[in-house]
Amino acid sequence: MSARRPRARAVLAPLGAALAAGAAVAFVRAVDPNEPGHYPTCPFLMLTGFYCPGCGGLRAVHALAHGDPVSALGLNPLVVAAVPVLALVWGRWTVRSWRGEPFNGKAVRPVYVWAFLALMIVFWIMRNVPFGEFLAP
Repeated sequence: MSARRPRARAVLAPLGAALAAGAAVAFVRAVDPNEPGHYPTCPFLMLTGFYCPGCGGLRAVHALAHGDPVSALGLNPLVVAAVPVLALVWGRWTVRSWRGEPFNGKAVRPVYVWAFLALMIVFWIMRNVPFGEFLAP
C-alpha cells in the first residue's frame, strides 16, 4: 500500500491540470463567446486589426464542447489540431509521473516545440493575407 501512495501523489499535478482544463472548457461551454460582452476582445486584433493565432479559439472550444468540430475548424483550426496533441502530452506526463520519471524539458523534444512555433507563425501570417482568408475566424 505504501508503494501506491507515492504514485497516487505523483499524478496529482497532471490530474489537477486536467481538472483545471476541464473546468475552463465547462465554463466556455456554458458562457457563449459568440455573445458580446462575455469575454474581452483580443487585444492584438483591437490594436492592429489583424487576427492573432488565438483569435476564434474560445469560439472553437465552445463549438468543440458542443460537439461541433466542423464549426470549430472554421473558427480556429490550430486550436482544434492542438487538442489531440495536448491530450497526448498530458497522457505522457501522467504516465511518466505514475512511473516516477521526471517530466522535464527533455520529455518533449525541442524540435517539436520549434516546429509548433513555426507552424503558429505561418498560421498567424496566412490568416491575415487575402489567399489565406479561409483561416480567419
